[in-house]
Amino acid sequence: MPYTPIVATLGYVLSQDRSQVLMIHRNARQNDQHLGKYNGLGGKLEADEDVLDGMRREIREEAGIECEQMQLRGTINWPGFGKHGEDWLGFVFLIERYFGNPHTNNPEGELEWIELERIMYLPMWEGDRYFLPLVFDSDPRPFHGVMPYWEGRMQSWRYSRL
Repeated sequence: MPYTPIVATLGYVLSQDRSQVLMIHRNARQNDQHLGKYNGLGGKLEADEDVLDGMRREIREEAGIECEQMQLRGTINWPGFGKHGEDWLGFVFLIERYFGNPHTNNPEGELEWIELERIMYLPMWEGDRYFLPLVFDSDPRPFHGVMPYWEGRMQSWRYSRL
């Protein structure tokens, strides 16, 4: 069977002093698969976009800011992650510089600046706790991971860097 994942971006916007990250608290829609969880910003890639354009668009739509400098930190294959078991393939970015003033909320929830040392204590997807340290570490090499899900639960995690 061919592998046909939903392709998406996931971005973490750093504050100018690099001590905080802009997160969305998904608390606005009752039918949201992510309800109550904190997450980075992002979403599905459109057919006419490359991953950089898609990340810029999602940050603009969700936070109202323009990316000036961003770095690909990794890719993650999430087989079975979707609400109905769909496979997802995500490109994970760190947005290191932006222009504008971020919104305080959007249709998915509230946008909050979170101290980096607090990020791992937030309600989030179980799997995020495995890859988030790689997003913010000092290793310049992108990571490439696979994190299968079954019935809404992470099954395993493995990654490599070259």
